[in-house]
Amino acid sequence: MKAVYQFPIRIYWEDTDAGGIVFYANYLKFFERARTEWLRSLGIEQHSLKDECGGMFVVSETQIKYYSPARLDDLLEVTAQTSEAGRASLVLTQQAWLTTDGERKLLAECTIRIGWVDSQTLKPGRIPVKILEALQ
Repeated sequence: MKAVYQFPIRIYWEDTDAGGIVFYANYLKFFERARTEWLRSLGIEQHSLKDECGGMFVVSETQIKYYSPARLDDLLEVTAQTSEAGRASLVLTQQAWLTTDGERKLLAECTIRIGWVDSQTLKPGRIPVKILEALQ
């Protein structure tokens, strides 16, 4: 397994609900941003996968557990790490952390399965070897 990738995300007005806390669905956006930047850090740019490999990743399953809310102006550390790598899909573990006054607090964690599909037909396919090697 690769080391845990960490990506900072600041909480803005647009991220919060009427109660002043991060709207629960926005954590999916935060996890997506961290996954995209993690892949980019490994030399895998999603916008060029279609041209270079003829395929793309799609989310096929998510499971999220919420522990504590984030609020306006909080700075989160969102992580991404491969927990399983198969030939057609990956299972990733992601977490959103808040660090204040030297104390680190887990706000939410997610398990996400992403599958490889042909970019034209959207039929499942095998993840290219060069991508699997970059993830290991």
